[in-house]
Amino acid sequence: MPLNVVSNFAANVAHRNLTMSDAKATSSLAKLSAGTRVVNAKDDAAAMAIGSRLSTEVAGLKQASVNAGQAVSMLQIADGAMARVQDILVRMKTLAVQAGSGQLSGVERGMLDTEYQNLLSEVDRIAADTEFNGNQLVNGDQVVSDIGTAYDAGAGVINISARGFEMSTHAVGSATGSLTYNTGGQSFTFSAGGASFTGAIDSDAFTGTGASATMVTGTQVQLTNATSDAVLTLTLNVSFDAGTNGAADTLNITESNTADFTFKVGTGATVNDEISVSIDGVNASALGIEGTDITSTSNADAASTSISNAIDTLNETRAGLGASQNRLEFAQANLATATENTEAARSSLIDLDVAAEMTRFTSQQILVQAGVSMMAQANQMPQNLLRLFN
Repeated sequence: MPLNVVSNFAANVAHRNLTMSDAKATSSLAKLSAGTRVVNAKDDAAAMAIGSRLSTEVAGLKQASVNAGQAVSMLQIADGAMARVQDILVRMKTLAVQAGSGQLSGVERGMLDTEYQNLLSEVDRIAADTEFNGNQLVNGDQVVSDIGTAYDAGAGVINISARGFEMSTHAVGSATGSLTYNTGGQSFTFSAGGASFTGAIDSDAFTGTGASATMVTGTQVQLTNATSDAVLTLTLNVSFDAGTNGAADTLNITESNTADFTFKVGTGATVNDEISVSIDGVNASALGIEGTDITSTSNADAASTSISNAIDTLNETRAGLGASQNRLEFAQANLATATENTEAARSSLIDLDVAAEMTRFTSQQILVQAGVSMMAQANQMPQNLLRLFN
């Protein structure tokens, strides 16, 4: 190669290698600072795609594990309530056997019946008061049906749920009522059997003003009555038009002695990702002891038989509840194992081997330093040719 001062081939070669070494050192530095070997898609597109899916799966599995844990806690609360009801039934059985004996007078049986009736009321109170996150657990369920078009999903009403309505003794006196909406007060009214339940939309729930105002999705309005613990809850979304009068629509509240719950214990949307649990009610009506008394020997004997049957029913319910708890705990344990293994698979694809990358980074640092030094030397070579002109 001829010696010249126009083209500095050595400097060009040194510059090219320095640029490559600097790019590799920068890439290593980025990976070390991020702790991952795939910083950009160009690093490993396939690993990035698979790793992202696995990361999503891990997040879903962790939440599913939380769901299973909360489900177990929920069932434990229900089982605790049933245990107290069982203690009450044992005491009621004792009173019934005592009242059925001939050595007692009617006055004494009346005294025993006072405690008996109080315990009967306590069974109903425990059943109605046991809840988890607003869901009643051991008092059955109430389903709202026969909803007209004014309050269906198309009108912006996502869901209507009822709680605490006692079909036989409540002031409403009927399972059927009428729901209306008033634009002036932006409130709902549910009327049935001479009783009214009202509730207004919170002003903070509106996304606009005036007739064009709409709801934030998930807005809940609770309709209550001052003399009752019953609640009718409406859930709205942005499709609900707050400036339009809603026509009166019939609502039918159907009561069941069973409360059904479905727990998401998987990351998919199939039946294999869910566990459904049914909890039978333990109020006096569900246990078959409603209306019993021990004011006479015959009534006491009948109550004693009913209580024995109620204890058997309660034990069957608790056994089913215990089985569901065990199943959920096994599901939670399986989720923990799946999370660990999925996290390990994601780690092998995405996580950085710090020791190996640090070795590469050190090597590139040396090459960068050598490149800078050689660039300086290459730039000095044309200076040596100038001496020939002397």
